[in-house]
Amino acid sequence: MTPREPPPGPAAPAAARPQGAAVPAGGPAPEAGRPPAGPDAAEAPPPAARPRRGGARSGRGPWPLRLHGVALVLLALAAGAAAAWAWAWSDAAWDARLARARTAGVQLYHALDAGGTPPVGLALSDPLPDGAPAADPALPFATEISFLSLGPGAIGGDRLRLRVLSAELSYPVSSIAGDEAAGGPAAALGAFSALLARWCAEPRVFARLGDGPWRRVEGEAIWGCADAPPDLRAPAALGLVLAAALLLGRWSAISAEFRAAAAALRTRRDEHAPIHPRGPAELREVIAAVNRRLAEERERLEKRALVLSGVSHDLGAPATRLRLRAALIEDAELRGKLERDLDEMTGMLDSVLAFTRAEMGEEARRSLSLTALVEAVVADYADLGRPVTLAAPPPRPGGPVGTLFLAARAPEPPGARVVIEARPLALRRALGNLIDNALKYGRRAEVSLEADAAAARIAVTDEGGPAADPAAMEALVAPFARGPNAAAARGAGLGLSIAAAIARQHGGALSFETAPAGLRAVLTLPRG
Repeated sequence: MTPREPPPGPAAPAAARPQGAAVPAGGPAPEAGRPPAGPDAAEAPPPAARPRRGGARSGRGPWPLRLHGVALVLLALAAGAAAAWAWAWSDAAWDARLARARTAGVQLYHALDAGGTPPVGLALSDPLPDGAPAADPALPFATEISFLSLGPGAIGGDRLRLRVLSAELSYPVSSIAGDEAAGGPAAALGAFSALLARWCAEPRVFARLGDGPWRRVEGEAIWGCADAPPDLRAPAALGLVLAAALLLGRWSAISAEFRAAAAALRTRRDEHAPIHPRGPAELREVIAAVNRRLAEERERLEKRALVLSGVSHDLGAPATRLRLRAALIEDAELRGKLERDLDEMTGMLDSVLAFTRAEMGEEARRSLSLTALVEAVVADYADLGRPVTLAAPPPRPGGPVGTLFLAARAPEPPGARVVIEARPLALRRALGNLIDNALKYGRRAEVSLEADAAAARIAVTDEGGPAADPAAMEALVAPFARGPNAAAARGAGLGLSIAAAIARQHGGALSFETAPAGLRAVLTLPRG
């Protein structure tokens, strides 16, 4: 039934149904061209809406690695077979040409020696009127060879002399000396004829037997280049090399896709930002799974932040009532303890909520002056009378920076503004947490800023005396982790965790170093 045909049954269109007519039990009949409503319609979509089989692996999608491997293997086999066939065919064709030329040379010798008819493909011209062949400026290369005809029982014979003129080369006749010694002059002339056919240089050949006249030997059909078979050995080798280069290039491209995906996953600035799909189908499936996991993680953090926000809001009114009631307590010491407990309780909720928001990275990035941000944070603490100072930048080494390749690591000159892409509010909170931590466990805090073309480093140094091992401090970055000297200090144990989470959101890291008078916390932020 086509979509334009009315559905079967006695139901009439709504416009033609008389008033008071009963509606069928199945509901009003669907309009022409529309799918019927109801559960059955939801379960059985029209054919046009059904997805094609294969899903992402349709003909237009990227090839899976299995097909890539099969295609590369088949291409390698085809290239190898084609190269082997071309090489074998060329060898056979040239062997046939050289064998024909060798046979023609042997027959030519017997024809000259006996005064007979030359073989097919060769012809002898009339004697030259001027005696010896004249030199030709167009044929500057001359090759001469002599053969001594020895008959049975004879001690001497006529000498056969050949002179070959060529525009391209002098023929290496020394290579046929062994043929003459092994098979006599006939075999030597056959080898020389094969030599002419091998080089294919359009030679002009003259022959003289004994004291007879010089005669030209016409042999274009045997020695000429027109009838020479194509030599496919060099193209076959080149094709094999190109096929190997293509295979290696394709394999390198696939490997590069995996390396690029790994680099994107390793160096991404936003921990929960999706990764762009790329490469073969298997890699895209892995990236899709990672993106789903990142989306689930972000959704989990959003739900946690929503719950914590609700809890913080709901506890606001009871906390306010407790503060009002605490103000009515006449015992100042008891009143102070209760107020401090309330502050600690609300501070812990705020810290957990801040940690969740730091992990989510809700704030948008923008270009900012990191120098101005650090100076503003230090100035805020100084206005409150807190012992926080900004260290002067270290002097820049004099002289030129080594080479062009070291320029990326050259430090910024003193007074230069360090500009990065970052989240300003998050960075202020991270730096504030590090300063608060330094003031809590040390007498003062010194802040310094260094940068090069690759990264910027904010260091906060305290003067708390002998510092803990930096490796042990790395464990205190975990949420709610507190050191042995934190028993008397108030806090939720989330300050370093929030700073580390903000550093990771920027693609950087929080590390610790041993300072001369205490501990140094270093916040590293990439600039690229």
